[in-house]
Amino acid sequence: MKSKMKAAVVRAFGKPLVIEDWDIPSVGTGQVLVKVEACGVCHTDVHARNGDWPLKPNLPFIPGHEGIGLVVAMGSGVTAVKEGERVGVPWLYSACGHCEYCLSAWEPVCPEAQFGGYTRNGGFAEYILADPNYVAHIPAGLKAIDAAPLICAGITTYKGIKQTQVRSGQWIAISGIGGLGHLAIQYAKVMGLHVVAIDIEDSKLAHATRLGADATVNPKHGDPVAAVRKITGGGAHGVLITAPSLPAFKQGVGMTRKVGTCVLVGIPPGDFPTPLFDVVANCVTIRGSFVGNREDMAEALAFAVDGRVKADIELQPLSAINDVLQRLEHGDVASRVVIDYSRGV
Repeated sequence: MKSKMKAAVVRAFGKPLVIEDWDIPSVGTGQVLVKVEACGVCHTDVHARNGDWPLKPNLPFIPGHEGIGLVVAMGSGVTAVKEGERVGVPWLYSACGHCEYCLSAWEPVCPEAQFGGYTRNGGFAEYILADPNYVAHIPAGLKAIDAAPLICAGITTYKGIKQTQVRSGQWIAISGIGGLGHLAIQYAKVMGLHVVAIDIEDSKLAHATRLGADATVNPKHGDPVAAVRKITGGGAHGVLITAPSLPAFKQGVGMTRKVGTCVLVGIPPGDFPTPLFDVVANCVTIRGSFVGNREDMAEALAFAVDGRVKADIELQPLSAINDVLQRLEHGDVASRVVIDYSRGV
């Protein structure tokens, strides 16, 4: 094995990543080394580069939390994976395993959780260290480039749908049909749900229809709350808001049926007004959802094995990472971009 690897590094917040030669990390006890085949690019990587979240990464660091690759070296004590196995290194890099949250399958909110490409170096590099107890196990038959978006965008939307507690045959409204929303539609359909898709771009709504959405609503063409309530006969049983838009959050609560659940996934800056009388009188639940646990990960990946859920992917080399992040920041990415290491760096 060579001793150096190419990595895209954040050296200063708000500045372009620097492609550098780094030493390939050595595995320690309880660690594995993964040779990265593909790594998805997420809007969270823009936030990581800019350092605009309250908890900032320590500089310098390597972003990327959708890394997929093969285990090429193992430290002592590793039993959860085998050498040569294809795994993913997701946002939830590791957790303590023994706190009240870990013991109740809420490890993503563990106070000691570490995050890939944020508090631990991530997949914008040819090799990455991982905790074998928290890697995603990629099913046979699922290519690395297809799996990459699923270990973040996929699990996030799948978990969000589960959090709405919508049952087969009921209505879910999905607000924002981009990198997350186009996957949410597919998960909702294979779960037996009726889907109304909401977006301000007609092209994305046409895409939603092709993916199986039963109805679409464009807020630019009229009151989206009234439209959804009419389509669903009183409001959606569940609402999933993936759009990073404060108006979408307010509208989402209004679209929610009595005794329904509105799940917030997008993270726009600021606060949004909540109609307290309506929420209380209609027994509406408003719930935040943050990725998912390891069981959610396995389920989200299993749905994709036979092609029932498949991300729309644009492939790029690592050398294009700054252009990709710039486009993401300005909303100029239709779905998901994946760094394909077979294209070189």
